[in-house]
Formats: sequence, C-alpha cells, structure tokens
Amino acid sequence: MTTPDPRSAAITSYTSTVARLVHISRPVLWINTIGTGALGMWLTGQLIDIAAIPLLIWLTLPFNLLIYGVNDIFDQDTDALNPRKGSIEGARIEPREVTLIAWAVAITNIPFLVYFVIALPLPAVALILLYAAVFVFYSAPPLRFKARPFLDSLSNAAYGLPLLILPVALEAPPVWPAVIGLLAWSVAKHAYDAVQDIDEDREAGITTTAVLLGPRGTALWSGVWWLVSTVLFALVSVPVALVNLALAGTLVVWMLLRPTPATGRKLYPLSVAFPYIAGSVASGLLLAAMFLGIYP
Repeated sequence: MTTPDPRSAAITSYTSTVARLVHISRPVLWINTIGTGALGMWLTGQLIDIAAIPLLIWLTLPFNLLIYGVNDIFDQDTDALNPRKGSIEGARIEPREVTLIAWAVAITNIPFLVYFVIALPLPAVALILLYAAVFVFYSAPPLRFKARPFLDSLSNAAYGLPLLILPVALEAPPVWPAVIGLLAWSVAKHAYDAVQDIDEDREAGITTTAVLLGPRGTALWSGVWWLVSTVLFALVSVPVALVNLALAGTLVVWMLLRPTPATGRKLYPLSVAFPYIAGSVASGLLLAAMFLGIYP
C-alpha cells in the first residue's frame, strides 16, 4: 500500500487554489486592464519603461482578482441564478470561499499599493486609489453602484483610467481625447453587457441601467456613448475610430432589431472580442508610429 506523499498533496492543493483564484479573476477580461495599461505606456513614446512594470503586473491577476473577487463575494445571490456563471465568463463561488478570496485580494494588492504610494507621484497614487475604490464600491455596500441605475454604468468609466494612470505615473502628458474616449467607451460597454443579465438581476431585486431602460433603451444609451468615443478616437486615429464605429454599430443595431436579453447573450462573445480587435488595431498603429514613423 502506497503511503500518501504530504508534499505532493500540498502542491496539488496549492495549485488547485491558485487555479481557482485565476478563474475568479476572469482572465478573458484582463485585456481591459493590462491592455489599456500597455497602451497608456506606449502613448508616452516608450515601448517598455522599467518604472511601468510594477503597474503592468498589478493590472494582471492582482487587480482583476480585486474587481471580480469582490464582485463575486457580493453577487452570490444573483450569480446563483445566472447560467453564465461557472464558465470563462465568471465563477460561481460558494460561501466557504469568501474568506479565501478576501485574503487573496488583500495579499495580492496591498503590497503593490504600498509600493505605489512610496514610488509614484502623488497624482498617480490618487488615480490608482480612485481606480481601486470605484471597483470595490461597484459591488460592495454602502455605495454598491451596481444596484444604482446609471451610476452602475457611469462608474465603469473607470476601466479607461489606466490610459491616464500610466502617463501620469511616468510623468508624461496624457493623450486626453484617447483617455476621455475610452472612459465613454467603457460606460457604453458595461450597460450593453448587462442586457444579458436583465432577467436574473430583476429576479434578484437589482435595478441596473439595463433593467431600468430595457434592451432597446440600453442599446440607445450605449450607442450614444460609443458615438462620443468614436468622435474622440478620431482626433487621435481615424482607423481606430472607424473600427470602433463598425463594431459598436453592429452591436447596437443588432440589439435594436432584436431587443431581448437572449440577444445580449448571443452577442456577448463579440462584445468580449471588441477590445481585443480595437486594441490590436490601436496597438499595431501605435507601434508602427513608434518604430516606422507612420502616423496612426
């Protein structure tokens, strides 16, 4: 009879825990933080800036665990009704996991925040703390923006903040049309993505922008914000603006033609791909400008 190896069991348990935390952090959505941070760095004219590396690392697992770990802790009732949870689109946690998640969020984020306070300019620190606070209180009481119509959508403008944080941290001038455009884009995308959860949110007693406006009204709300983002992106890069308009237009028109939560679920893969496609175009043009002198 083979004697169990305690070290092997410990390694297996540790690996399983890490894998679970990575799942909770929704890696498919990391593009919204690390991708935006990388673009913010490149907009300073630097391919790699050593001073930016701690920020970029923080924008991977640590910060996404903060966003979605806190969200999962406070959304257990809604998530239990949501068929999307338990997939790559988000975890469905158990009450016994709350302590683990809370500790993991603290352990992975606090050292970075302490370092930022010591090493970065005060305006950058203020923006970083605002960035973290908005996402904590999106889900957590007493503010819980998630359950407040329009504030839920507007608070998610914070997804665009890395485009501002990185230049400020590196003491470079921000590209304001790109920053404000991405803030507007993020408002639109949050509301649009929430259409697919209208039934579950309504059953759980949560009134989001999407619940209040319905699928058609949310499509119009998001369309206005995406149009604003397109105009602002055009001040920086016309090709990026055109890609943004094409993708946003497809999402909005399709929802207007078939205004149901089912349409939101059907279109969610395209919505997830949206920042990958537009970000790849923006990154390619920006890198071409840096290395080849081609105007983006």
